[in-house]
Amino acid sequence: MSHSHEPTHTHPHDAKHTHTADATDWKHDGVRVISGTQLDPNTAQTPGMDRKAAINFARVGAQKLWAGTVTIHPDAKTGAHHHGPLESVIYIVKGRARMRWGEHLEFTAEGGPGDFIYVPPYVPHQEINASPTEALECVLCRSDGEAVAVNLDIEPVEKPQTVLWVDPTHPQGGV
Repeated sequence: MSHSHEPTHTHPHDAKHTHTADATDWKHDGVRVISGTQLDPNTAQTPGMDRKAAINFARVGAQKLWAGTVTIHPDAKTGAHHHGPLESVIYIVKGRARMRWGEHLEFTAEGGPGDFIYVPPYVPHQEINASPTEALECVLCRSDGEAVAVNLDIEPVEKPQTVLWVDPTHPQGGV
């Protein structure tokens, strides 16, 4: 049995590796570096947090994702919201995040620097800065170029149930 090293898929740019007039302009249509000092605050906002876009369609032409930052001030929390059909990943850079989720925000869990939080589509949730003195700083990525945020009017339960984040592939907490 022989193995071919020929590509099994094509990409619009595959046929344009020559330096002709119709070649892709990789200088302007290639990699982009977005400075942390040039993030765009003109994005969907939720009360209690500041979102800033780094990567989206308007800024770089991203078709399938949105990325940016989220800052929640000490001892503050967002309003309840969801992100429609989008999946979200939150990476905690600094501080302590407490997440509440569910129809009445009846579940809660916490994470700290280096932790990732996954939020499935349509899940009502609320981000809380668990620290009374330190800002919560996170990087946020979503599965579409649109920044969907649907604010909800939810009456939260008095005492949410704590849920331990357990990775089903590592049920004992091992690596």
